[in-house]
Amino acid sequence: MTEIPWDVLLLGGASGIGKSLLAARLADEHKAFVVEFDDVVEAVRAITTADQHPGLHLFDELADAVDGILPQERVLALQIATARALEPAVTGVVRNRLTVDVPAVIEGDYLTPAAAARAVREGAAAGRRVRAVFLHEGDAGQITANYAAREPAAGRQTERARVSTAYSHWLAEQAGEHALPVVDARPWHTLADRVREAID
Repeated sequence: MTEIPWDVLLLGGASGIGKSLLAARLADEHKAFVVEFDDVVEAVRAITTADQHPGLHLFDELADAVDGILPQERVLALQIATARALEPAVTGVVRNRLTVDVPAVIEGDYLTPAAAARAVREGAAAGRRVRAVFLHEGDAGQITANYAAREPAAGRQTERARVSTAYSHWLAEQAGEHALPVVDARPWHTLADRVREAID
């Protein structure tokens, strides 16, 4: 086990580009705890209603949106709006993880660079090492292939992959604005090393 350079690592990126696999690998190497932010998202949605927190329930009536029911631009806008509505939850999870001495990797689609940058600043103010990095995949065909390998029963999911690609570009652009590192998801065999270099 190598010396761990962070107390909390935020690992963001669009759906279908390898965040969960990388989070598991880094956590195993550093004996860290993995928080899948998607689980937090579903928990928060379960205890709120659209009236109480509309930003968390934008997709409630649009389960088939990624299959072409809505234009890609509209689905992307809803995804971004949902992610922004969840930013306070990101801060809460990071604050909670900093109350214990076990390092943690927090990964998920809905981690925004704005929330990550805020968590990094708060960590620094508390004398803790919070780091953030965003994975990027700009090829919809690659994400389609990733979905097919991960979820073969769901079909090709080309529309979902196009939205994910557009979201990946948005996250990368936002990460740049917040001076956070962006790392290409491919090639996979060098990804862990490239992420380490980016956050060091």
